[in-house]
Amino acid sequence: MAETPTNGKPEKEKFEWADEGLAALVRVIILGWSATILTLNYVTIPGLQQRQIDPTFIASVFTGTLATFGVQATKKKDEKNNDSKGN
Repeated sequence: MAETPTNGKPEKEKFEWADEGLAALVRVIILGWSATILTLNYVTIPGLQQRQIDPTFIASVFTGTLATFGVQATKKKDEKNNDSKGN
């Protein structure tokens, strides 16, 4: 059972490097790997043969990993809707 400090509020759980730190490190590694694969799919490096792969899976891994950090993709509003509401 968690001990209550003298001020009556429960003590905050401490950041556990063994758990949260390792989980964050793994997410950053996956994010870097997927970003590298996506970049290499579109950039030509002299002396390195460029392979064209289907980036759908890698892009979904990339966006899924970004979502775990709280980053979300948004779509622009449809221009037709903006024009009709403004006039």
